[in-house]
Amino acid sequence: MWPFFNKLIINRKTPIIMKKIILIAIAALFMVMGFSSCGYNAMVSKDEAVASAVGNLQTAYQKRADLIPNLVATVKSYADYEAGTLTAVVEARAKATQVTLDADNLTEENLKAFQAAQDEMSGALSRLLVTVEQYPDLKANQNYLDLQSQLESCENNIANARRQFNETVQDYNTFIRKFPTNIIAGIFGFDKKPYFEASEGAEKAPDVKVLFE
Repeated sequence: MWPFFNKLIINRKTPIIMKKIILIAIAALFMVMGFSSCGYNAMVSKDEAVASAVGNLQTAYQKRADLIPNLVATVKSYADYEAGTLTAVVEARAKATQVTLDADNLTEENLKAFQAAQDEMSGALSRLLVTVEQYPDLKANQNYLDLQSQLESCENNIANARRQFNETVQDYNTFIRKFPTNIIAGIFGFDKKPYFEASEGAEKAPDVKVLFE
C-alpha cells in the first residue's frame, strides 16, 4: 500500500493539490489509528455506558414515584387524620420528579441536587409507612398489600441501579485517568464523573420489607 502512495506523491505529473490531499488522507488515517490505540473509542463506549446507567437510575426512581398517587389515595381512605403526612409525600414526589439528571451534564452539583430530592422523597415515604402501622385494617387491605410488594421491588431496583451506576462511573473514571488515555481524555473533554453517594441517617431509603411486617 505504501509504495503505491509513494508513487502518487513522488510522481512529478501528480498535481500539487492532489499530493496535498493524499498527504492529508494519510495523516487522517494515522490519527484515526492513533485515537483507537490510545483508547479514544473505548472512552466513547464507557461514556455511553455511564449515560445508560443514568437512564436506568432515573427509571428506577420514576417507577417508585409512579406508585405514590395510588399509595396516597389508599392510605387516605383509611387514615383521614394523617393529612399532614400525606401532603408531605405528595410535595416531596412533585419535587423529586422535577429534578432530573442529564448524562451530558453530569456534574457533582447536579447529581447532589437529584439525590437530595430523592432522599427527601424517601424520608417522606418512610414517615408515611411508619404511620400506617397505626391502622391494622389498612395493612390488611389487598390494594395496599399489592402496593407493598411493588414498592419493595422498586426499592430493590433503586439500590441495584445506584450500585450499577457507581460501578460504571468507577470504570470510566479509572480508564480516563490512566496513561496515555488521560492525554486523549483531556484533549477531547472526557472529564471525571461524580458518584452517587450513600444516604445517611433518616434520609435512607425505607426498608419496606421491615415496615410492612
